[in-house]
Amino acid sequence: MQEIAYAKINLALHVRARRADGYHELETLFVFADDGDVLTVKADNALSLEIDGPFSAALQGDDDNLVMRAAREVQFAFRLASGAAIHLDKRLPVAAGIGGGSADAAAAMRLLARLWALDINDPLMTEIAAKLGADVPACLVSQTVRGEGVGDVLIPLAAPHFAGMPILLINDLTPCPTGRVFAAWDCKDRGPLATDISLDSVVAARNDLEAPATALVPQIAGLVAKLSTQDGCIMARMSGSGATCFAFFDTDENCSKAAQAFPGIWTLATRLR
Repeated sequence: MQEIAYAKINLALHVRARRADGYHELETLFVFADDGDVLTVKADNALSLEIDGPFSAALQGDDDNLVMRAAREVQFAFRLASGAAIHLDKRLPVAAGIGGGSADAAAAMRLLARLWALDINDPLMTEIAAKLGADVPACLVSQTVRGEGVGDVLIPLAAPHFAGMPILLINDLTPCPTGRVFAAWDCKDRGPLATDISLDSVVAARNDLEAPATALVPQIAGLVAKLSTQDGCIMARMSGSGATCFAFFDTDENCSKAAQAFPGIWTLATRLR
């Protein structure tokens, strides 16, 4: 059995307030790419995780890995004795603002639900996802949704339908720690995310973490600016807390062509789900 841990993109990320518990009130629009890390599983007597792939060196397959934590939480919540041998092909950069471990954990949950004949829509699954991290509930669904709260309150969207939109992801692999980015936010509420979500409203929206992330990783500004000048670019922005940047394009051809303008830098030309 196989599942893709679809790359998560925050098309917009409005930070409204810092809460007393240290978390932040957000309004965001989650979308997901067709591509991502790849997980496979087979039945086994115990839980295990093997990791390889281009970005595997940054991870360990021990109990602290989010995939293993997700597997143990599902096993415990449903009172199962069954095991599973999980394999993770790590194709996306680590700590890059595109889901990463959250998407991997969510894909593992979907995979184990299939293997162990569980209902992925069981409320226990949602509880487990929320316990694992703020982005995991959205990654579990892996569909276009509006996120509020700390990103865990998900509001389904009937429209617009971004599926098939060519998108280019780019990251020069400079570390951009999430905690430091949030800590550097200036605490200014710049207003809500539009409730009427359309391509125009997304273009007019913003990522409030782009400025603090750029202060830590100045290259982000250059990547966004260069993306914006590529033929057929509709919009360019940073995703999440960084440092991955993205751009919408009018055609697959222009999207692939733009990727060639960044030699030596990690890129992924794909489409939205």
